[in-house]
Amino acid sequence: MLGKHQEHYGAFYRSTHNNEHLDTRTELLVGLSAAMAMNCLPCTRYYLHEAKKAGITKGEISDVTAKVMAVAAGQKKLQMQEVLTKYNISLDDYD
Repeated sequence: MLGKHQEHYGAFYRSTHNNEHLDTRTELLVGLSAAMAMNCLPCTRYYLHEAKKAGITKGEISDVTAKVMAVAAGQKKLQMQEVLTKYNISLDDYD
């Protein structure tokens, strides 16, 4: 039997599939991008499966993948800059 927190989460999660403002295709592409960004393999698998059923194209999935990659790369660039600044490290000191 699920605990009350699991039950509440389940209800919340199910509610995210009943959007007022997003059409099904957009909801699936947003879900796919979020799943990829959070490294959730079961969620990514789910959204890919649902995307295929909804007729989402390989090109659309490629565009989503590229956007997730770009955001992740930008975050890592900022992370490195933050470390360099915080600890007063200059890459000019490296060969």
